[in-house]
Amino acid sequence: MFDSLTERLGQTLRNVRGVGRITEDNIKDTLREVRMALLEADVALPVVRQFIDHVREQAMGDTVLKSLTPGQAFVKVVNDELVTMMGDGSTGLELSVQPPAVILMAGLQGAGKTTTVAKLARWLKENQKKSTLVVSADIYRPAAIKQLETVATEVGATFFPSNTKQKPVDIVKGAVKEAKLKQLDVVIVDTAGRLHVDDEMMDEIKAIHKAANPAETLFVVDSMTGQDAANTAKAFDEALPLTGVVLTKTDGDARGGAALSIRQITGKPIKFMGVGEKTSALEVFHPDRVASRILDMGDVVSLVEDVQKNVDVAKAEKLAKKIKKGKGFDLEDFRDQFVQMNQMGGIAGLMDKLPGMGKLPAAAKSQVDPKNINRMIAIVNSMTPHERRFPAVIKGSRKRRIAAGSGTQVQDVNRMLKQFSQMQKMMKKMGKGGMAKMMRGMKGQMPPGMF
Repeated sequence: MFDSLTERLGQTLRNVRGVGRITEDNIKDTLREVRMALLEADVALPVVRQFIDHVREQAMGDTVLKSLTPGQAFVKVVNDELVTMMGDGSTGLELSVQPPAVILMAGLQGAGKTTTVAKLARWLKENQKKSTLVVSADIYRPAAIKQLETVATEVGATFFPSNTKQKPVDIVKGAVKEAKLKQLDVVIVDTAGRLHVDDEMMDEIKAIHKAANPAETLFVVDSMTGQDAANTAKAFDEALPLTGVVLTKTDGDARGGAALSIRQITGKPIKFMGVGEKTSALEVFHPDRVASRILDMGDVVSLVEDVQKNVDVAKAEKLAKKIKKGKGFDLEDFRDQFVQMNQMGGIAGLMDKLPGMGKLPAAAKSQVDPKNINRMIAIVNSMTPHERRFPAVIKGSRKRRIAAGSGTQVQDVNRMLKQFSQMQKMMKKMGKGGMAKMMRGMKGQMPPGMF
């Protein structure tokens, strides 16, 4: 997300970062570039105008002009204004009501509501230890009910059955009653996709809202629709008392116009963003962290949280001791690193949170393909335990068998073994104290306070 905006803004702000003196002329030139970057990212024009006016006003103030590092102070002004534009701080869900707390999901057809219901149920279970019941009030698309049942099973949520002959209001009342009987904490209601100009459908969701009395009414919107997402959210908010927005498909959105426009246009906070297809791919929206990503300063806090949540500490410690004692780094260890990387959103997800990734050439970024990682995991899985521990035995006939078993070519097996060999050499150096040297070398490139 934000790839094109990060690239354009990053270059513009790099030019001003080292400037020893800020003048009206260089502020004017820089703001012109910033305005173009935001418009190209499909940010709504009124939002761009307000942003530029606020930045100009602060940039010409004493804080920037009299600063010892005016270029850096200007970048901070842009960062702070981005945070303000997207909302000051993460708002979270307000579920402190008599259980069960109802969360009503609304939005256009194809926005990703059903998948988001499952993601949210999983997030509530893992992060807030809430028991959840999910129900579909979409009586117009039979596949929606079946889809919700499937994903509910996957995330361990209770599924409340419904069918196309029932009335949506009756379905929701029945689900809430069931949740009370089973003493569940939360009910998430999936509704049919609808247009805000369809009066009959809007009357239906108003009736559902009245019957459910939700603690949260979330508008689910596809981020790839850009500023249209903000305008649609505003139209829905005029019909329903929305409490927040969930941005979906942000991993496929290189512009980011929706994230930058929604708060200003609707006044509603973005609460979550979907960052992939898996049910674990849901992130709480933190404006300050997103602003850091946009300005290519990374998101180290989220990265650390991902590591704490997804990395198997026992396995990591075991591997560290193994390397320190000089015992070989084998193919099982190699595979485990990639499995854990996938659990943290894959290599693309990690790169998105690392500082300075915007400076990487486009050709280098294009080489980052999650399919390559899954292919290497499949290749290692096709080996015998003996082959994983002693890779030297893997010759011609074994390579052909491994390639056939993993659905790859012998060339893929050779390439993976070469990459393993390079990583094995690196691990050997780390075992001899190379890690400390490497960390000292990286110190100057990391954000202040990391070491």
